[in-house]
Amino acid sequence: MIKSIDLNCDLGESVAGIPMPNDAQLMDYVSSVNIACGFHAGDATTMAETVKIAVAKQVKIGAHPSFPDLQNFGRKEMNLPAKEVYDIVLYQIGALSGFVKAAGTKLHHVKPHGALYNMAAKDSQLAEAIAQAVFDFDPTLILYGLSGSKMIDAARQIGLRSAAEVFADRTYQNDGTLTPRNQENALITDSKLALAKVLAMVREQQVVTLDRKKINIQAQTVCIHGDGPHAIAFAKMIFESLTADGITLNLP
Repeated sequence: MIKSIDLNCDLGESVAGIPMPNDAQLMDYVSSVNIACGFHAGDATTMAETVKIAVAKQVKIGAHPSFPDLQNFGRKEMNLPAKEVYDIVLYQIGALSGFVKAAGTKLHHVKPHGALYNMAAKDSQLAEAIAQAVFDFDPTLILYGLSGSKMIDAARQIGLRSAAEVFADRTYQNDGTLTPRNQENALITDSKLALAKVLAMVREQQVVTLDRKKINIQAQTVCIHGDGPHAIAFAKMIFESLTADGITLNLP
């Protein structure tokens, strides 16, 4: 049975240099954060302020690169050449890393966002472009990718460390992918149901799909989203439940 797990959260997803209201409190219940790099949300001042809070809270910092899609929060699929995906990922890692370095610490990981993340889970060329950008920037970084996805495979192929990610508030398809957000029941809004799913994924390394099929899944890091109305209470509930179960927060 797993004795430790990483909890991560997507943060810094605002503009005008004002961190999201929940960001600082959420950092009390996670071990790593993924900070928006300006392409789907965030800007220079927001990145700087969010990094500052993360350093004070002593959580590890990851870059959260996206397709260039502010209008749709990075959730619109874009058919970009693999070379362009490599370029935009490298660009965004570099942007956030500047603020991380200035704050006296080091970037820990990279986790793609939204449509880029979901497309790369299935598309080997996109996955390889992302993994190569991460590796070329710093081969000691960890690539966070959907458990069982092409991103995990791409990282392994080039000798880059990876962390298999599962989601607390999302439902799963039979092939291990996330239910698209534009489909019914993609999100789990009942906190108790979401918690039960998290505990099963961590304890048993399994998840029940929308079709009620139980599939194996590797859980090395659990994503909790910080933009819901009960985000802080949910994060606290997961943190306290894992701790009560003898599972500590630890990085992959």
